[in-house]
Amino acid sequence: MLKKKILLIASLLLLITACTVFLSSCGSSEQRALTLYVYNWGEYISDGSEGSMDVNAAFEDYCREELGLNVTVNYSTFSSNESMYAKISSGSSAYDVIIPSDYMIERMVKEDLLLPLANSKDSKTVEQKIPNYKYIDDQFKGENVYYEGSAKELYSVPYFYGMIGVIYNTSIVDENDEDIGSWELMWDEDYKGDILQFNNSRDAFGTAFYKLGYDVNDESEEKWRKALDELLSQKEIVQGYVMDEIFNKMQSGSAAVAAYYAGDFLSMHEQNPDLEFFYPKEGTNIYIDSMCIPKASQNPELALEYINFMCREDVAVENALYTYYASPLTTVVNNSDYQEAMAEVKENAIDLLYGEEATSVPTQAYLNLSSEGLQQLNVLWEELKSKSRIGQGIYIGCGVILGIIVAISIAQIVKKRRWGKLYD
Repeated sequence: MLKKKILLIASLLLLITACTVFLSSCGSSEQRALTLYVYNWGEYISDGSEGSMDVNAAFEDYCREELGLNVTVNYSTFSSNESMYAKISSGSSAYDVIIPSDYMIERMVKEDLLLPLANSKDSKTVEQKIPNYKYIDDQFKGENVYYEGSAKELYSVPYFYGMIGVIYNTSIVDENDEDIGSWELMWDEDYKGDILQFNNSRDAFGTAFYKLGYDVNDESEEKWRKALDELLSQKEIVQGYVMDEIFNKMQSGSAAVAAYYAGDFLSMHEQNPDLEFFYPKEGTNIYIDSMCIPKASQNPELALEYINFMCREDVAVENALYTYYASPLTTVVNNSDYQEAMAEVKENAIDLLYGEEATSVPTQAYLNLSSEGLQQLNVLWEELKSKSRIGQGIYIGCGVILGIIVAISIAQIVKKRRWGKLYD
């Protein structure tokens, strides 16, 4: 009888242990369900529309099939480096992968907001952590993505790059206009009310700096004030300050001239063949948008997998064909299917992105401004947005009217005094 009780107890213990292991394994399966938070520019990834690859869904499949992980990509977008920076620096949200531009990456590194992807002290090289990094063109390695600290640390992997130019509508802008090819077209009064300007401070001031022939990273107050004067004079003829809204306005023909990015021009041209584009002869901005991991990331290892996945040839080609931006990956640039597809978008698309058209004008990249320079930029941007030449005209008009009223009042007072004297 005792043996039976012992066997029964042993069996129960065994059953309990088995159940515990089973429930434990179920718990670990739930723990393996991860969310990767990605923060990117709008319209900057192939999303599955019109038969394209849904890159984020493809990454989720890759994680499940290759890594044995249940991953969900939580994807959101921003419209400017400054709005992205405000969100990351506030600590209100924890993202795993963000894609800022070069000057903003420099700022965020200095403010200790980013994790190094690799450095000289790591046991693993960059290529071991991100195997597809080897396909990044050498011109996008080195000073553009490294930050020199106590160790040579890699903080970013290039995603896309490009240059700013001027888009114009040939059905509105005279093809013989002598300002075509120059920043002057953005200030041409013939197109008053049909000109669009950037709605972000660095790019808007950049157009004025390039037009004036200044070093875009010069922080002297005199030059920034002159740039402000240029933008104030332009404000009289500007229809609006825009970012993503530019697509509808230029594609629909409701605006004639705009400064924007070459890749976006190709997207607009596909919808409206009347649109043309040039890089201004005075010089323009060249930028690199790169993938980074914020210091607050909860899944840095998974973020590295995502960055590596984005550099895979098939994925990178899909992204390049969706955005029409220039890819830093040699596997994309040399891909024949990619070249043929881009030629269908516009005959000179490859040359516009990678060839002589892109290399025939002077270029400068934005550098991170000092704290004083950033404060100056913010103050002048607010001044530009708040000032109105029309408003000044109203104030002047009101002043004149007030002066007339005062003059009439004084005259009447004098008149009354005179009449008073006659009756004294």
